[in-house]
Amino acid sequence: MSTPEPTLIASDEVRARIDNRIGYIELNRPQALNALSLPMIRAMHAALDAWRDDPQVLAVFVRSLHPRAFCAGGDVRFFYEAGRVGDVAARDAFFTHEYALDHAIFTYGKPYFALMDGIVMGGGMGISQGAHRTGGLRIVTEATKMAMPETRIGLFPDVGAGWFLARTPGALGRYLAVTGATIDAADALYAGLADAYLETSRIGSLIEALATAPLAESADVLACVERFVSRTAPSGAREVAPGLAVARSLASMRPWIDRHFAQSDVAGIVASLDAEKEPDARDWARETIRAMRECSPLSMAVSLEVVTRAEGPMSDCLRRDLDLTRSMFDHGDVIEGVRARIVDKDDSPVWRIARIEDVTRAEVEHMFVSSWTPDTHPLRELNG
Repeated sequence: MSTPEPTLIASDEVRARIDNRIGYIELNRPQALNALSLPMIRAMHAALDAWRDDPQVLAVFVRSLHPRAFCAGGDVRFFYEAGRVGDVAARDAFFTHEYALDHAIFTYGKPYFALMDGIVMGGGMGISQGAHRTGGLRIVTEATKMAMPETRIGLFPDVGAGWFLARTPGALGRYLAVTGATIDAADALYAGLADAYLETSRIGSLIEALATAPLAESADVLACVERFVSRTAPSGAREVAPGLAVARSLASMRPWIDRHFAQSDVAGIVASLDAEKEPDARDWARETIRAMRECSPLSMAVSLEVVTRAEGPMSDCLRRDLDLTRSMFDHGDVIEGVRARIVDKDDSPVWRIARIEDVTRAEVEHMFVSSWTPDTHPLRELNG
């Protein structure tokens, strides 16, 4: 059995260590469902930097130390308070560091494995989806609940998620971005937002196997993981919106989603859903409209545009995400959305534009105007 090497970085919220030539990043903020704080983001990035050129580290494995959540997002209360008091520098610093970490993962030169057990939302997508590009795997379990639910709080699917959503089959990415629908492991695999499935009962055995396997190169790590995972997952109940569970899979809803969410704007999507005549699809269409009516109209319009514009490299997407965080705080609904959903919990946000049908193209375009020039952008160094 291998002898664990000393912990590289130790803190109350994240632990980075090396064991048997694998770098482990273990999230440990259970009271906040591992929502990413700025110290966590910095610690993760420091570990990746330290291991990038270390020949003794063959791969990186990120996981939660607690079963309920992999990562429920970013530290919403932190950037809410920063935005509420007008601390633009603190807010910009949070998102700049978070997106730089997401890009580091996306472009990492060693296999990066993300065990997405439990809740995976917002920032949790940012620290997991890039594994697909590194030769590693995005691993889901029967406990996985995955979503980008930002339109409910007046934000948008950031952390480069637009890049991945734009590359899902048909109009699935547009549907997930606008509605914030929560999906399970089987749906994540179908949508191309996960690569492999692992029963939670086998997680301990996988970690033990990785600790004892003879590992000479990165391919050996992948081979070891492959012995435990499968490419399919059992189907279960799915949520298409908070509090709404249905028995249908994304695959079964795909014709409806493609038909309605291919419309050019959110008002067109709602009109299309409202006109649905197919008996099996009618109830789904009504519930989808109901869920959308609870979200910020401006945020949904921006989210749809984020997916539409995500054809370029990830670096461009992340720079655009940072631009949008400025706009959404300055001209959008973030402060009000977080207040209503998370802080006061009255669940009665007063959106700046109340009706989906009243969001204009000019309003959407205005949100994408950058506060920086290309030479002064905080993420100008990102490439690829």
